[in-house]
Amino acid sequence: MRLVASDIDGTILGHDGQISDRTVRAFHACREAGVELVFVTGRPPRWLHPLQDRLGHTGTVICSNGAVVWDLEADRMVSARALELDAVFEARRIIQRLRPSALFAAETLTGFHLEPGFLGTGSSGLLAEFTPAPLQDTLRPDDAVVKFLAVVREGTADEFLAEVSPAVAHLAAATHSAPNLALLELSLPGVNKAVTLADYAASLGVQAEDVVAFGDMPNDIEMLRWAGHGYAMASGHPEAIRAAGRQAPHFDDDGVAQVLEAKLAELGVRLP
Repeated sequence: MRLVASDIDGTILGHDGQISDRTVRAFHACREAGVELVFVTGRPPRWLHPLQDRLGHTGTVICSNGAVVWDLEADRMVSARALELDAVFEARRIIQRLRPSALFAAETLTGFHLEPGFLGTGSSGLLAEFTPAPLQDTLRPDDAVVKFLAVVREGTADEFLAEVSPAVAHLAAATHSAPNLALLELSLPGVNKAVTLADYAASLGVQAEDVVAFGDMPNDIEMLRWAGHGYAMASGHPEAIRAAGRQAPHFDDDGVAQVLEAKLAELGVRLP
């Protein structure tokens, strides 16, 4: 175990926005044992405060499902892979033809753009600061879209993904990570958590077989397959569990911490 790569939401962070004390201790013990830590998330850089507040993490974070690499200590972008605006609007046209009720949003390197109606009842307060407006009015020609989002209010995310993914594959790679919402996340084709994590690991001289990775949703599938030791949360999506081949205990039982404690014990490190 030379590198630990962990998803955030549903893997170490609960719906209450908290990371448990046991999980914090396990990550700190990894760091003290010389194990590299990297967090790999669908979140944008502006939503990484739990890593700083609870874990004191100051290293690299792979954001937006692999589209952005962020240096948390310097608070700056290291690299980004973005969709062209023409591809965004063509994907929007195709999705709307398939699902006329679909609504859209776009994550760029400088902000978040969302259409009127995109935010439903009970949506995250993290988005309250953004004013809805038609994307064609707010996206500028020089905007770099690192994640394009589409939501419908009927059906499941799995159904929506199965319908949309093949139709837009020439324009964007689609996945999802919201457990109770039919919300799709689209990125540049060929970009996912695994691709960017593999590049980062290689920059450290770390091979896949020395990587322990944790995730819980379809946007983690490629990462869990790539890592030598990929663990899906027992509380996670069935497709993520099938892809990983290994299970960490349920999120509510501090599953990530349990696996890390066992791995550290193998290295001769025992937590108090």
